[in-house]
Amino acid sequence: MPHRSFTSNRWLAGLAAAVMSMTSLTPVHAGSATGAATEWTQLANNAQLIDLLKSSGLQVDNQITQISQLAEQIQNQLKIYENMLQNTAQLPNHIWGQVEGDLNKLRSIVDQGQSIAFSMGNADDVLKQRFKSYGDLKTNLPDADSFSSTYQKWSDTNRDTIGSTLKAASLTANQFDSEEETMSSLRSMSESSDGQMKALQVGHEIAAQQVAQMQKLRGLVSQQMTMMGTWLQTEQTDKDLAQARREKFFNADVKSVPSGQKMEPRW
Repeated sequence: MPHRSFTSNRWLAGLAAAVMSMTSLTPVHAGSATGAATEWTQLANNAQLIDLLKSSGLQVDNQITQISQLAEQIQNQLKIYENMLQNTAQLPNHIWGQVEGDLNKLRSIVDQGQSIAFSMGNADDVLKQRFKSYGDLKTNLPDADSFSSTYQKWSDTNRDTIGSTLKAASLTANQFDSEEETMSSLRSMSESSDGQMKALQVGHEIAAQQVAQMQKLRGLVSQQMTMMGTWLQTEQTDKDLAQARREKFFNADVKSVPSGQKMEPRW
């Protein structure tokens, strides 16, 4: 019976078709990560969970690529605004409005990365709870960490890095946490050329950080998908082998008893 196999490319980000719908390239709010976590736990049927794992292909990886590209675009655009500001006393309102839009997109990018990490880590937890064979699977992660804890470390590091950047510019993390807080801070900073330059420099640095962090997140997702593909292929191989043995047993030829011969035990 042919075995079903899953290559690493096909599985590079196959964990989350549901994640994709909740972390699309539109502004993401705090509830999206919680929603993705709920999606996994609501799949009471293990077969449904496995089917979801098989359904998405490269979608998560593609999304991370889009996020990285958008962060790079914002980084380059903010540099252009910085050069403009050096040649003028203050950016006019219509230009500053574009700056605010780009910086708000940047805040959304941070949220999307956090949401992906949260969802992927939660899926790892659900699989470990439901499948002993998955929970026993060894990984090449440092310090024998689980993917769940590694995603959490990535998330914490990303937030701490952003917090340090904001603090160096005499800003606080909560000024970058929500759209309302971000817009309020930017309106205050727009009142002077120094404030505008500070906002542009902070935004440029955070955009550069996100490009680097998305590369790390992509590597982590790729590693998780490779491990999951190995596990699923092993599970399917075991099922196929068991089925083949059952078929061999039940389809085995039964030798007929020659006419006139008594059926009796042979000792």
